[in-house]
Amino acid sequence: MVGLKSYESFLGEARLTAEEVQARQLMRSRKKRVMVVSAALLALFLGALDALVVGAAMPTIVSELGGLHLYSWVFSSYLLTRAISLPVFGKLCDLLSSRKLYLFAISVFLVSSVLAGAAHSMTQLIFFRALQGIGAGGNFALAYIVIADLSAPVQRGKMMGLVSFVWGIASVLGPALGGFIVTYFSWRWIFYINVPLGAMALLGIGLYLTDLREKKQEVAIDYLGAAALSVLVLTLLVVFMLGGRSYAWMSPQILGILVVAVISGVLFWAAEVRAREPILDLKFFRIRGFSVANGAAFFSSFAIFSLSAYMPLFIQGALGRTPAQLGLAMIPLSLGWSGGALVCGQLINRAREKPFSLFGAILLMTGAGIPLIFAATTPLWVCSIVLAIAGLGMGFVSLGTLLMVQNSLKVSDLGVATSSHQFSRTLGGTIGIGVAGSLVSTSLAEGMAVLGAGGQGAALLQSLPRDFAENIQSLFQPHIQALMSEELQGAFRQAIAQGVEPVFLAALAASGVSLLFSCLLPQVKRSSHS
Repeated sequence: MVGLKSYESFLGEARLTAEEVQARQLMRSRKKRVMVVSAALLALFLGALDALVVGAAMPTIVSELGGLHLYSWVFSSYLLTRAISLPVFGKLCDLLSSRKLYLFAISVFLVSSVLAGAAHSMTQLIFFRALQGIGAGGNFALAYIVIADLSAPVQRGKMMGLVSFVWGIASVLGPALGGFIVTYFSWRWIFYINVPLGAMALLGIGLYLTDLREKKQEVAIDYLGAAALSVLVLTLLVVFMLGGRSYAWMSPQILGILVVAVISGVLFWAAEVRAREPILDLKFFRIRGFSVANGAAFFSSFAIFSLSAYMPLFIQGALGRTPAQLGLAMIPLSLGWSGGALVCGQLINRAREKPFSLFGAILLMTGAGIPLIFAATTPLWVCSIVLAIAGLGMGFVSLGTLLMVQNSLKVSDLGVATSSHQFSRTLGGTIGIGVAGSLVSTSLAEGMAVLGAGGQGAALLQSLPRDFAENIQSLFQPHIQALMSEELQGAFRQAIAQGVEPVFLAALAASGVSLLFSCLLPQVKRSSHS
């Protein structure tokens, strides 16, 4: 009976026309494609969410594990290893199986999530967060690369816009989800929740992903180049994270790290010149679309991340708004970014990256420039509109430059092209936050010195515990501000507004450079190298 059914099934297939057989095959391939894209977006969502959800849990984590002096390194260790792993995974994806690399990256992320949730000290948590960053860097690089592989060139913009939309959703949900988990469960579940969702992504990639690009038969991995690049990135980011805050820019510590950065940079250059398969072929920088688009991405990220990191300081400190109001005011930035990328992806085509990048850079510069006229009396809704404009511009310029970079290189170098753009954005954002932090620390210190020079301000600052006096952010707490008179509160908010102004200037300058790079982009989308 079974044989008869199989025979009838065979006859049914035989009666199908060629068009019907092709339609069935197309349907199966579409299903497979949907499953792979869904799994990739889920893995990307987890990595993006994890970077944001931890912030809401950190006060609770510190109260249980201690190690307040290591607070910032819970974030920094994750960001550093993520930045380092991006270009490495991008190059490996051009040489090795994307499926195996993706399974490895997701597995590292899941195992490190379990270990981070089980951490019993701040040192352990920092180490496991660094491991998480390696897995997240692989997830980020491979999500963009795999989705680009699955997309026809004319459809790539739409798919990349969808990826950016996932980032936006994670940005909105992250802080709220973190607060919910900490309130009703345990802070450890902000890591454990990655396991079931990550397992679904792991299953989807394992079952459905197949390599579409032909990989090279002989693989020569540039170990020296990867090591030198890792040290170079690590030292540069540490310099901008610590310089001007933990240590003076000309201190022996910062100068010593810079020396290591220069040495590793020279070693990286020497390794790439001699390597058969360099991690980042320096010849790519001679291609205008590659170098200029990555430059635009770097400076636009410098601007937008500076704004997103220090606009909250202005809103809560200078405008005197509550954390809840601050959270609502910042949402338009994420929504504008993801919405801009989504719209750009729907409209862009093979010959229009430059106009879209220019449009985005102009919007970003507008959003970065308007805050310079903000004052302590600026309405909150005005801040939200300006942030939405900046986010919208970033959505356009980030997607336009990504497509320009991808199509400036050969298909065989798609991994390097995609990860180089992500790396430029990550590096620009991290350096931007570091420079902005240094500017704010210096400016606020001067403002607070004037405020505490005499009278009630001096009495208040002297009455605060030592930890509070050394941490200006503690002055934003309601019970501290309750000690201030109305006049002192006004002076304090004015000092905050003036203290954040250098960040707005830096963001405006960076967005102006991004606009300049966008003007220099080549007119045609694809070059002779495509």
